[in-house]
Amino acid sequence: MPKATIVVPAYNVAATLQETLRSLLAQTYGDFEVVVVDDGSVDDTVAIARGLGDARIRIVSQDNRGLAGARNTGIAAARGDYIGFCDADDLWRPGKLAAHVAHLDGNSDIGISFSGATLIDEDSQPIGLSQRPRLRGITAAHMFRRNPIGNGSSPVIRRAALDDIAFRPMHEELRDWYFDERLRQSEDIELWLRLMLTTDWVVEGVSGALTSYRVAAQGLSAGITAQYGNWQRMVTKLAPLDPAFFARTLPAARAYQLRYLARRAVSAGQRDEALCLMQQAFAASFRPLWEEPVKTLSTLSAAAVLRLVGPKPVDVIRRRLRRRAANS
Repeated sequence: MPKATIVVPAYNVAATLQETLRSLLAQTYGDFEVVVVDDGSVDDTVAIARGLGDARIRIVSQDNRGLAGARNTGIAAARGDYIGFCDADDLWRPGKLAAHVAHLDGNSDIGISFSGATLIDEDSQPIGLSQRPRLRGITAAHMFRRNPIGNGSSPVIRRAALDDIAFRPMHEELRDWYFDERLRQSEDIELWLRLMLTTDWVVEGVSGALTSYRVAAQGLSAGITAQYGNWQRMVTKLAPLDPAFFARTLPAARAYQLRYLARRAVSAGQRDEALCLMQQAFAASFRPLWEEPVKTLSTLSAAAVLRLVGPKPVDVIRRRLRRRAANS
């Protein structure tokens, strides 16, 4: 049996899947398998995965169940003690799996190992932004406010930790759930936070931007309202687990979430929404302002500039950051 499994949810991802799989097959740590979960694709997704001709790739097909459902199916099919996730448009650096395996092997109390990420565009080029999260001493409050794991292609999780939070809804006949399939967004942080609130497993990161996280321009403007709605549904679901924790941490966590959505709105050129979201963030809590003044004030400034003069100045800044990243 392989020591590690990398689960790749795949729904109509013919444009990016080959690059993603090649990045996984190039891992310096060799004892792994890749489980590609074809989530009801109608394009060449399956043919591309098969066409690589690598025995380490297994394909599991199902009717469309969404991202959480594909991940759950991948976990059910996985044979490894450590299970990583990589969305089918993201990339892993060659040493990523080796770093996480060593981290988990050396620390039996760690349930989730994760890393930072470089943000890339549709052409796989850095856009000048990165995720450099807190790596150690992470509490449930840190997770709720700032989600240091950052994205679904970052973590490698110990199977035993996943088993500790598995559940099966009454209507489910095939396999357990780990990610909540009723959430179309925020299903990842819901799992991370549920693990921290209900078990003793530690969440800890390793150094380096070991994931390349793709930011699609056409996706920036989509679903900001829906994302906030799913985040609130996640809170409603988890709040009964520890009402005192949520009463204490919710205002600041809400402010951070609204600030994040404001940054997305700025990137998407949504001038009214960006400023409105920042106003809502300040109404929820000023904690992001005194904990992260530079990022908070830069988001507010960008939203204000966008509202006053339109998206062109913001686009100029973004292009300069991209050129700087490409030349670095």
